[in-house]
Amino acid sequence: MAKIINGKEVSKKVRESVKAETEKLKAQGIVPGLAVVIVGDDPASRVYVNNKKKACAEVGFMSEEYALPAETTQEELLALVDKLNKKPEINGILVQLPLPKHLDEKAVIEAISPEKDVDAFHASNVGKIMIGDYKFLPCTPAGVMELIHSENIEISGKNCVVIGRSNIVGKPMAMLLLHENGTVTITHSRTKNLAEITRDADILVAAVGKPKFVTGDMVKEGAVVIDVGMDRDENGKLCGDVDFDSVEPKASYITPVPGGVGPMTIAMLMKNTLMAAKIHAGIE
Repeated sequence: MAKIINGKEVSKKVRESVKAETEKLKAQGIVPGLAVVIVGDDPASRVYVNNKKKACAEVGFMSEEYALPAETTQEELLALVDKLNKKPEINGILVQLPLPKHLDEKAVIEAISPEKDVDAFHASNVGKIMIGDYKFLPCTPAGVMELIHSENIEISGKNCVVIGRSNIVGKPMAMLLLHENGTVTITHSRTKNLAEITRDADILVAAVGKPKFVTGDMVKEGAVVIDVGMDRDENGKLCGDVDFDSVEPKASYITPVPGGVGPMTIAMLMKNTLMAAKIHAGIE
């Protein structure tokens, strides 16, 4: 029977530590500031943005929201990013993805100053993660690492398998495990004999976006299973990429959905914004 890794508890500790550090910065006259840009009225994006603003208030950050209409042009959005890049009281800029179809996400991400890119999506920050010399980490993979560390799970020398190769989770996840001396395999939709590979994993990270994709027969006895998925099952109920009921009896540790990786993403965003504020103040 697996031990449940509680993301709510771990994220609470991260946020408490960020809050304590923020209070110290405020004593020096420094208030971390995050600007959140949302374009259009995607309901899921709205929920995420509200949660981010709530988290900012909780840890003592100043936050600004820029809600733009769905028909906003590329020029208007880039002009706003440029304005925020130049605004001294803003340390972090987050443009909520996905953007409406007519906008170029890549160009928008590249327009954000790397020092204010608290999502760590800018090519220069991605490159720094590759060589292991980074200040910011993408929030979800960083949250996964925090969960693994919270249980003192050894990564060095372990077989680590990541299912999914997105720029947001899969690829950076693989790099972070590699930096801690894991032996890493990245699998994806074209991988042959996927179940054979996943059955060899000591640490399995599922970030594929398919409900209950990973089943018990794909998991090795005693594996650590991290479920990054946020899906809906056939009854419309929230679930992950892992079929919890069949995998949990075989795993040694497992993250639930909800309450696993989800809460960590916003906690790590707060950590990145604090780091950005320190860099801008010349403390870091």
